[in-house]
Amino acid sequence: MTLLSSLGRASRSAPLASKLLLLGTLSGGSIVAYSDSNAEANKKEEQKKKKVIVLGTGWAGISFLKDLDITSYDVQVVSPQNYFAFTPLLPSVTCGTVEARSIVESVRNITKKKNGEIELWEADCFKIDPVNHKVHCRPVFKDDPEASQEFSLGYDYLIVAVGAQVNTFGTPGVLENCHFLKEVEDAQRIRRGVIDCFEKAILPGLTEEQRRRKLHFVIVGGGPTGVEFAAELHDFIIEDITKIYPSVKELVKITLIQSGDHILNSFDERISSFAEQKFTRDGIDVQTGMRVMSVTDKDITVKVKSSGDVISIPHGLILWSTGVGTRPVISDFMEQVGQGGRRALATNEWLQVTGCENVYAVGDCASIAQRKIMGDIANIFKAADVDNSGTLTMEELQDVVDDILVRYPQVELYLKSKHMRNINDLLADSEGNARKEVDIEAFKLALSEVDSQMKTLPATAQVAAQQGAYLAKCFNRMEQCKEQPEGPKRFRTGGHHQFRPFQYKHFGQFAPLGGDQAAAELPGDWVSAGRSTQWLWYSVYASKQVSWRTRALVVSDWTRRYIFGRDSSRI
Repeated sequence: MTLLSSLGRASRSAPLASKLLLLGTLSGGSIVAYSDSNAEANKKEEQKKKKVIVLGTGWAGISFLKDLDITSYDVQVVSPQNYFAFTPLLPSVTCGTVEARSIVESVRNITKKKNGEIELWEADCFKIDPVNHKVHCRPVFKDDPEASQEFSLGYDYLIVAVGAQVNTFGTPGVLENCHFLKEVEDAQRIRRGVIDCFEKAILPGLTEEQRRRKLHFVIVGGGPTGVEFAAELHDFIIEDITKIYPSVKELVKITLIQSGDHILNSFDERISSFAEQKFTRDGIDVQTGMRVMSVTDKDITVKVKSSGDVISIPHGLILWSTGVGTRPVISDFMEQVGQGGRRALATNEWLQVTGCENVYAVGDCASIAQRKIMGDIANIFKAADVDNSGTLTMEELQDVVDDILVRYPQVELYLKSKHMRNINDLLADSEGNARKEVDIEAFKLALSEVDSQMKTLPATAQVAAQQGAYLAKCFNRMEQCKEQPEGPKRFRTGGHHQFRPFQYKHFGQFAPLGGDQAAAELPGDWVSAGRSTQWLWYSVYASKQVSWRTRALVVSDWTRRYIFGRDSSRI
């Protein structure tokens, strides 16, 4: 009994992973020991897991991580930031409407709720090696020699979600003299810069011309970011700044420069017109049809497209918001995989990088190369013509219609653009009468213009988030769909694709225009503008926050602004 008691105490005090199950057999007078093999089994299970490397913690990367079942994968994340930022509210951060920390959430806080562990390294990926399945990284801690040593990581699957950088179009002086609005740090620099302009303008000894120059705010780019910043800056100046800098309030000017004929040209023309009219009423100078030639610390030189005149405009602060460009790591990677000269990584409809079996790209750094239906038209006809008669009956066509619509989404877009109910209407004769059957030539003719509806998806948070969620769903069902494919038919080789291709669903877009007014383009060709739309914008953006913490902080910031105004301190 003494021996058994001692063994029992030893067993209870030992760590769980290394316990021995001790059985004493009094009749045999012997002791049998069974090793607890849980630790070894767990180790083997970990070794079987495929390693997934995620580059980036933006909209696409975070959506992928949130929805991924990490019990099936060994997930490692490389990103220069250890947080996710709600980028649509960056213009609000520039003027203190919302505080910077209210729109960011730690990646570790987001992923710690997952049933498993995700490793995160705060580093930049500077090279992707698709041949050896490795990524080469450089920590962001440049001032610490011990913590700035480069390292490499191997992968089984690579998710490239590094986003894009500002596109300067090679314009001289832009990098040195302009502000950008891609990151939280950019918004904070702009906020300090705006306050600095006013503090400099009220210093004694300056001429009125010098004061006007320092208080001239120029925004280059009439897209959503430029327009939202102009609206936020106007409200900040009118509602808060002029009250504390009354001596220079008449000298302030905001100019918006757009190379196209209208601002917000990606929106419905009704919204574009509404925004231009409102900015005119607010005193914001909208200059369209102008191309920036160069930028210095005091002037911006532009060329008027209609007349060819070159004008020099003095400025105190410039925001450059003219679209996105390719990051160096992506440019280098594209050269390796035969995509040199492109603006973004080309992927197939399943977000897989063309030419790389286990590499996927999502978000602003990638662009889907949608397959043309005319390239497969003969194979589609052959697959549908089950009796090899050389003609397709409507019954035969119905068997592949769903696969066609899923595999080639441009077909459905074309039908909508022509106000057709289904593909049967597309195959009708010249008088609009339904046909009983069609031959290959009539089939080609009916679908000949369908590929004209192929469009590149915009570089927006909405697209990136949907791509990340879609890819996570594919990874979660990867083993199941290998045995039971759920995708459309393979018209060339037979069988079915493993997954349904990615299909973007547009849920509308907003454009805050200041003065508690906003414009919205909603699904179904609905357009809304005014104060009620601003409240809709509040509710949508609050609901889209990544956590309850940021949701509460953003709503409290909006409330604080209504009660106390914006803070003009330079911190």
